Amino acid sequence: MAHEGGGPSASSMVVLVSLLLMAAASPAAGNFYQDFDLTWGGSDRAKIFSGGQLLSLSLDRVSGSGFRSKKEYLFGRIDMQLKLVAGNSAGTVTAYYLSSQGPTHDEIDFEFLGNLSGDPYILHTNVFTQGKGNREQQFYLWFDPTRNFHTYSVIWKPQHIIFLVDNIPIRVFKNGESIGVPFPKNQPMKIYSSLWNADDWATRGGLIKTDWSKAPFTAYYRKFQATACTWSTGSSSCEIGRPASYSGSTWKINELDAYGRRRLRWVQKYFMIYDYCADGKRFPQGIPAECKRSRF
Repeated sequence: MAHEGGGPSASSMVVLVSLLLMAAASPAAGNFYQDFDLTWGGSDRAKIFSGGQLLSLSLDRVSGSGFRSKKEYLFGRIDMQLKLVAGNSAGTVTAYYLSSQGPTHDEIDFEFLGNLSGDPYILHTNVFTQGKGNREQQFYLWFDPTRNFHTYSVIWKPQHIIFLVDNIPIRVFKNGESIGVPFPKNQPMKIYSSLWNADDWATRGGLIKTDWSKAPFTAYYRKFQATACTWSTGSSSCEIGRPASYSGSTWKINELDAYGRRRLRWVQKYFMIYDYCADGKRFPQGIPAECKRSRF
């Protein structure tokens, strides 16, 4: 959190101390030292604090930063708490996603698109299957994601992928193999996150550029938890598609319950701002096959 050519400011030190105290008072979850590698940006930008309970990524004019899980996962639930870049975050993107490798990779994306002070973040979601994405849904959030930590989760089962914010479902992507739509089910994925400059497109289509006088931009992470099947040398840590800590009845549930469906409809009615399935101009030959059936 240092300024170019100088030490950390008094205000940045206050923020850091308060975050360390919050992390110390929180229940133990995953440990960032044990679970993740800091992959780029250097030690000045990607940092782990508080005995592995708190991680930060920073972006300045020189570089962004990122990290990656040590383990690969194939099905399960991934939870992470994030506190996003505060103030004028226009031009920045905080990405948090699962991904496999290669040209036919699978990917499950959360991307947080920064904005001018006082304007809302946009939560951008996408699902890639066999290297093909173009399944974007975007949302405003019903809270300020820069004031406190909030939990962003993925439930990845053979039947569906559910995106959740503070345990509220915001999106469901169902397995559509029966109608010819590939589904991520064979490629294990690692967890990635990065903070980077994307001012050519991220804010109002690139009209608003990053204000480097506000750098460094910093996002914080805590309470990582993976209730998931780990993957190593071609074998899973649990029976196909079900983590050992899940009961059989819980894992086999294929749909949201009635309350979950109501919450999903609430989010999609009041907070969704873009849905690829509703973008007829983008698909003049007809909307994708998965859009033609219920997604609740």
